[in-house]
Amino acid sequence: MKGDRVEVVVDTGGASQTFIISASRAGRRLEIATVRGMIEVSELTRTGTTVRTGRFMATRVIALVEHPAADLGEEEPGPRRRRPRAAGEQSSLL
Repeated sequence: MKGDRVEVVVDTGGASQTFIISASRAGRRLEIATVRGMIEVSELTRTGTTVRTGRFMATRVIALVEHPAADLGEEEPGPRRRRPRAAGEQSSLL
C-alpha cells in the first residue's frame, strides 16, 4: 500500500548506512524475503508483478525496520454523539 516503508541498516565496514525503500504509488506494496543469504525487499503491484527489488547481504544487515501504512478502513468508528440543541429549539413529536 502506498506509504509502506522499509528501513535497512547495513554495515559498510567502518560505518553503517541506512537505505529507505518505500511503495511509490497507490496499490503497491512491499514484501521482504530471505533467499540464499540475501535479504530482498521488493515493490509489487496489485497483481503481484515485481516493479523493483533491493538486495542486501544478510550477514551485513544490522537492522530491518518495517513501517506499514495506516489502514484507515480498518479503524472502528468512534461513538456517535448527538448535537446539542440550541436554547430556543424544541423537538416536535407530533
